[in-house]
Amino acid sequence: MFKSLSTSLILRGILAVAVGIMALAWPQVTVLALVILFAVYAFIAAGLEAMRAFSSPGAGPVFGHLLLGLVNLAAGVVALAWPGPTALVLVLIVGTWAVIAGAVEIAAAFAAGEPTGTRALFILGGLVSIAFGVVLYARPGVGAITLALLFGLYNLVYGARTLVQGIELRRTGKTIRSAFTPRETTAA
Repeated sequence: MFKSLSTSLILRGILAVAVGIMALAWPQVTVLALVILFAVYAFIAAGLEAMRAFSSPGAGPVFGHLLLGLVNLAAGVVALAWPGPTALVLVLIVGTWAVIAGAVEIAAAFAAGEPTGTRALFILGGLVSIAFGVVLYARPGVGAITLALLFGLYNLVYGARTLVQGIELRRTGKTIRSAFTPRETTAA
């Protein structure tokens, strides 16, 4: 699609920085956009389940796929009809994920043969993850805004890094091309 990888990286970097700035400037809008994105995903999943239902050879799979399609459709409608509660549920899901991931990290710290430094890092990472999950549970409204702000910061950092990579790749490409371009010699 693009002439070069460097152009692709530069454009991706600019887009990520722009998204990051928007997410930081309007975190409430970002949360709403994530809810809408979830609804769109649910509607697409409902359509795909309906397609699978009508391509199934037996009645059992047809019923199961239609049921899953209806559940996905209902989830999309609920997300659009009640975006606030949907955002809170999404925050609670992220909180649950963080607590479970933290517990698994702490358990991994006690795996056989881990050096003390690695064990300490696993425990620290697990405790931070669990603390993050607990904070999301304790203050889910603030957690939704915090997730939007973290999303914005991530995009700023990722975008800046990708932009720099694209620029560096372009410079390197020009340097390599000039090194291999035949130079005109003058006859003496």
